[in-house]
Amino acid sequence: MTYIDPSQFELEDRVVSINRVTKVVKGGRRLRFAAIVIVGDKNGHVGFGTGKAQEVPEAIRKAVEDAKKNLINVPMVGSTIPHEVIGKFGAGKIMLKPAVEGSGIAAGGAVRAVLELAGVGDITSKSLGRNTPINVIRATIEGLKEIKTAESVAEMRGISAQNLLN
Repeated sequence: MTYIDPSQFELEDRVVSINRVTKVVKGGRRLRFAAIVIVGDKNGHVGFGTGKAQEVPEAIRKAVEDAKKNLINVPMVGSTIPHEVIGKFGAGKIMLKPAVEGSGIAAGGAVRAVLELAGVGDITSKSLGRNTPINVIRATIEGLKEIKTAESVAEMRGISAQNLLN
């Protein structure tokens, strides 16, 4: 996976979940916050990150910094993806299917946030496994990483893209 420089893009971020974590110690309870954030430029680049801190804004800031380090490129055909793909991570499993122009994003929760910020406009998704936000996000990102363009498939097979499509 190649590194994508986040300073080249106008990235938008969206907080998917904020979780309050309590640790019981001798003196009482220690409160911390864990945040999950998605960043994307709505033009084929998306990433996610997690951050933990004593205060919510600091956890979100850390998550945004982490997300910018984990950007991926999403190959698209028009406003959808080139082919159906299933992303798996842990017990999370997401099926992503291309949809016709004008269908919109048929996805909910964390999957919708990832797809919107990636710039995918028409897609259908189905969560087949567990729906823990972090596993769903990671499964979606893994699915998006598996997408191949016709050119890359043709190159792997050693033929031209024109022959592949005919």
